[in-house]
Amino acid sequence: MTIGFRVRNRDRAIDHHWIDKFRELPVANISDSMHRMYAAGAQLRPMHRQGKLVGRALTVKAPPGDNLMLHKAMDMAVDGDVIVVDAGGDVTHALMGEMMLDYARRRGVVGFVLNGAIRDADAFLEMNVPSYAVGVTHRGPYKNGPGEINTPIAIGGMVVTPGDLIVGDADGVVVVPIDDVAEVYERTVAKHAAEQTQMAAIAAGTHNPTWFNDALAKGGCELPTGN
Repeated sequence: MTIGFRVRNRDRAIDHHWIDKFRELPVANISDSMHRMYAAGAQLRPMHRQGKLVGRALTVKAPPGDNLMLHKAMDMAVDGDVIVVDAGGDVTHALMGEMMLDYARRRGVVGFVLNGAIRDADAFLEMNVPSYAVGVTHRGPYKNGPGEINTPIAIGGMVVTPGDLIVGDADGVVVVPIDDVAEVYERTVAKHAAEQTQMAAIAAGTHNPTWFNDALAKGGCELPTGN
């Protein structure tokens, strides 16, 4: 074992039918269904034009500004993979640009989550491969290593295990662990349905929330008479 410089195959990965099931569910509802504990943080922003990211994680751990292992990961990727890279959040050197993005999409990679920077930002908009990063810079990467592929990584407190479900939309990115996917799906569907009912009540003018008054009273808040 060469810890810090090793490439592994995935032992398992999320079944494709879960990818289809989660495609229509908002990231916010998924996050709420996991007590908001499995998000990568607001620093990851969409670099593509529009569209949903849903797929299975192929993980990369890389030194800041170095993409040697990212190149190897793209060569290993199969259709439906999301390449998730922890490069320390460094934005002084880009991890990838237009050529790597085009190569990856032709191999079936459905998106990227990069704890680092990109370059050729216009190409990310034009190709519209769902991609999230923490910054943009014209400065290119190093290609020296070390790094790891298909070992657990963490981005902003979000732990990602190879094969986990990755979902992203305009609000950001969330991970659903393989072993919890069925429970999270059921809870998210229920949460989403409840919100749709609430939205219908708002549209009909019948929504009359009072929970915040209870919270204010419990906290001893002074309120004007009649409120």
